Amino acid sequence: MSEIQLPAVLLRKNKDRRLRAGHLWVYSNEVDTRKTPLSGFEPGAAVVVQTSTGKPVGSGYINPHSLICARLLTRRTPAVFDTAFFRQRIETARALRTALFETPHYRLVYGEGDGLPGLVVDRYADVLVVQITTAGMERCKAAILEALQLVLKPAGIYLRNDSPVRKLEQLELYTETIGTVPARVTLEEGGTRFELPLGEGQKTGWFFDQRSSRLAMHKYVRGRRVLDVFSYVGAWGVQAARAGATEVCCVDASALAQELLVKNAAANGVDEIVGVEAGDAFEVFKTLRAAHRRFGVVIVDPPAFIKRRKDIRNGEQAYSRLNQQAMQLLAPGGFLISSSCSMHLPAERLQQILQQSAHHLGLQLQVVERGFQAMDHPVNPAIPETAYLKTLFCRLLPV
Repeated sequence: MSEIQLPAVLLRKNKDRRLRAGHLWVYSNEVDTRKTPLSGFEPGAAVVVQTSTGKPVGSGYINPHSLICARLLTRRTPAVFDTAFFRQRIETARALRTALFETPHYRLVYGEGDGLPGLVVDRYADVLVVQITTAGMERCKAAILEALQLVLKPAGIYLRNDSPVRKLEQLELYTETIGTVPARVTLEEGGTRFELPLGEGQKTGWFFDQRSSRLAMHKYVRGRRVLDVFSYVGAWGVQAARAGATEVCCVDASALAQELLVKNAAANGVDEIVGVEAGDAFEVFKTLRAAHRRFGVVIVDPPAFIKRRKDIRNGEQAYSRLNQQAMQLLAPGGFLISSSCSMHLPAERLQQILQQSAHHLGLQLQVVERGFQAMDHPVNPAIPETAYLKTLFCRLLPV
C-alpha cells in the first residue's frame, strides 16, 4: 500500500456529504459502480475516494466484499500508507494516553476514534495486543507492526486476529505471537490488582472502556451487598469488595473467568467477601430469586446483544428481560448499574427500556448518574458509531 498514484473510487451524486462532515466510511451503495465497478478492486487495496465530479475527498482502502466497502485514513491525496504514516498516528494516540493515565495500561489505538479504522491496540506495559479487523489494515500489517516497534519497543506483540467480525471482510482467523508474550498479564485499576488472560480471555483481554464507570461505582457499593452479573475476571466485583461492599456475588459461565476471579479476589484480600455463582445469568437469577436473595446493588454489564441492525428487536427484548430480572433482586431503594456496549442501542433507548421494566414491576426508576466509555476510547463526533458504550446508574423505589 505504498503506491502514490492510487486508483479512484467515484461516489454517486451527493454521497460525499457525510464524508465531508468527518465520517470515514463509504457504503457499497454509495459508489458509482458504472464508472468504478467494485469488482475491479482487490480487497484491502489503497484508493482515492472522489466525488461524482472527480474531486478528491480523501485516501483510504477498499474491500469490494464488505458492506462498508471503503474507509478513509486521511484527507490528503495522494497518500502513502507506510511505516512513517502509522508511526505518526500511533505517536499521536500515545500522547493522549500518556497525558491521561499514570501507568501504561490502556487502549492505545481505538480504530476510527484515532483515525485508524480497522485497528485496535491494547497496551499492557511492555506487551501489546493487536486486533486487525479489515482487509485494508491486514495489508498494512507489516508497516503497523514496524511502527509499533519504533514507537514503543515492546517486549512482545500478540496479534489477536480471531474475531468473527473478520469474516465480514472475508479474512482468515488467526493469532500470532511476536517476541515474548506471557499467557497472563497484570494491571491495576481503582487500587485493585488484576491478573487476566491474553490468549484465552475475552477480546483483547481487558475491558478498558468501562474504567470510568467502574471507578464511579465505588461510592454506590459501600456497606451494601452486591451482585455482579457477567463478571468475567472480577473487574467490577473485586473492585466493589475493595471499595467497601459487605458481600459480592459474581456470576459468569466461563470456567476460566471463574478461576481468575477467585484468584484476583484472594490476591486483593477480599476472598471472604467475594463468591462465585457459575452458570447462565438467567438461570442464576432464577436460583437467587427462589432463595429470596436481595442485593443493595446489581451490576449488569452484558456482551452486545445487538451486533447488527437486524438484531435490534430481539436485542432490545434481551436487555429488557435481563434488566427486569435484575431489578427483582434489588432490595428497596437499591441501585441498578446497567450497561450496554451495543452501538445500535442509544443511551436514550436503554433508559426507556429500564423505565418500562421498572414500571412493569411497579417500581419507580431514578437515573442518578450516566457513564460513557473511558478516555482511551475517544469519540469522533462525526461518527456516532464511535460512541457505543453507555452505563446508567439507577435507583429503584416503590411507587
